[in-house]
Amino acid sequence: MGDVRIVEVGPRDGLQNESRPIALAHKRALVEALAAAGVFHIETGSFVSPKWVPQMADSAELFSSISRQAGVRYTALTPNLKGAEAALSSSADEFAIFAAASESFSQKNINCSIAQSIERFQPVMSLAREHRIPVRAYVSCIIACPYDGPTAPEDVLNVCEQLLQLGCYEISLGDTIGVGTPGSMRALLRALLKNIPPEKLAMHCHDTYGQALANCLTALDLGLRTFDASVAGLGGCPYAPGASGNLATDDLVYMLEGCGMKTGIDLDALVQAGEQICTAMNRPNASKVALARRALKKKSQ
Repeated sequence: MGDVRIVEVGPRDGLQNESRPIALAHKRALVEALAAAGVFHIETGSFVSPKWVPQMADSAELFSSISRQAGVRYTALTPNLKGAEAALSSSADEFAIFAAASESFSQKNINCSIAQSIERFQPVMSLAREHRIPVRAYVSCIIACPYDGPTAPEDVLNVCEQLLQLGCYEISLGDTIGVGTPGSMRALLRALLKNIPPEKLAMHCHDTYGQALANCLTALDLGLRTFDASVAGLGGCPYAPGASGNLATDDLVYMLEGCGMKTGIDLDALVQAGEQICTAMNRPNASKVALARRALKKKSQ
């Protein structure tokens, strides 16, 4: 482990919205390559209804087939008790739950109000406590919502405090549509940090407007040390038009290491993991670092 902790969300958040089926072997290879690169916290799959997220229908098979590395935490998204029970049966190391700071987004995303979503998590938390499984939470639309517009910081704080009271050890703050800037992110974080210590917060930035790295640097300056990212910039959000992708883990590692922070991740091995899954999916690599490394390698040949 290094000075900062990176939660790799590529195998789940990065792949879940791909329209073409991805072979289990490719998913397994990605998870194992990420672990081999030194990533020690990997969001591996999601136990949701295959009707809504067909790409994640093989999560149980994925958890059972990967060669697990000691010291690596393999996380599962668990939206309800049924999902949590399936994750438990698959030996997931951690549960992840998700809520929104916007009422309209909550309705569009999980068909219930924010209050109802919090209530639904009660049995998930009970199961987690019974089996001593840590639970991490996501909060969507921390800066703005595609339906409601700008999100008030007090709304974000309210949801975060409820999730912490439930027993979540950490809240990942999601700029779901990627509209945040260092200015708006700084204002939000300063409001939250008056009530929540930085070690309870993580950043999850989408790069729709090219601001994700700048926003992470702002969070770093304010004391946050946990960041979500997706190798090769895979992913987006189906309920947030224009949210075209997550921050690339490759680019985040490059920036953090350049700031003197240790991540514990081998950047070359990470880039290779991203290149492999992009080749398997026949899609472009969205990481600037990966593209630069590729060009340098080609030039030297």
